[in-house]
Amino acid sequence: MRTATVSRKAAASSAAGHGVNFLRVLDSEFIKFRTLMSTKILLACTALVMVGFAALSAWGTGQFADAAAQDPEAAAAMAAQGGDLAITVPTSGIAFAQLILGSLGVLLMSSEFTTGMARSTFAAVPRRTQPFLAKLAVVAVASFILTAVSTYIAGLVSLPILDSFDLKLDLGSQQSIKLLIVNSIYVAAVAAIGMSLGSLLRNSAGGIMSLVGLFFVAPIAFQLIPGEFFEEARKYLPGNTINPLTAVEHVPDTLEAWQAALVLGAWVVVPVVLAMFVLKKRDV
Repeated sequence: MRTATVSRKAAASSAAGHGVNFLRVLDSEFIKFRTLMSTKILLACTALVMVGFAALSAWGTGQFADAAAQDPEAAAAMAAQGGDLAITVPTSGIAFAQLILGSLGVLLMSSEFTTGMARSTFAAVPRRTQPFLAKLAVVAVASFILTAVSTYIAGLVSLPILDSFDLKLDLGSQQSIKLLIVNSIYVAAVAAIGMSLGSLLRNSAGGIMSLVGLFFVAPIAFQLIPGEFFEEARKYLPGNTINPLTAVEHVPDTLEAWQAALVLGAWVVVPVVLAMFVLKKRDV
């Protein structure tokens, strides 16, 4: 009789929405994300780096514009770049943002295994894909929001510096908004790739080095190695998809914008699916 009563209570509790579900797992992962001091430090460093590099880029762009006014060769170089150099100033720190937030993605997943927290996490949530997808959502959304806000603040900081050189930057223009959104999505994608690497390798150093190799070393190596294969393959590296996505017009010998979007999407989806598959099959 007691067993039947307990079963009915458990069923009623489950029907009322109690117990383990994705929203509760998502809330748990968000709590872990926002309470880690290392996470706060890396997020703050990302914002500071983006704003600082934007200010430095604004000053350098102004110096170049002054030189172009007095040097015909510099003026020709400026004209060859479209003349509107100020438009990319707010996003000049994206390369460093992707490295920091990509490494954060690696650490958030690899630390689950190095600290042994994964055992308690998966004991509480036997369906291992739920914590992984919840953590992925938290990391991707946080990376997108932080990059977008930092880019906008970087633009605001750059405005007076550019104005002192008589350069104009319209943060509300269509191209500025496009750069902000696309770069934010790109950094979120890098963070997702980093988290997948952290889950696959279960080692912080190995995951970060793999991330650095993929986004920073491989493009340089492919450029230095002669041959049509490496020249063509270089276009499909994830780090080389951002330029076609943000270009005003298609640049020759690069992917079309829709092709770059598909390539970047594949670089995210394949590691994520592989990480979930391995996570289900391997022992914790």
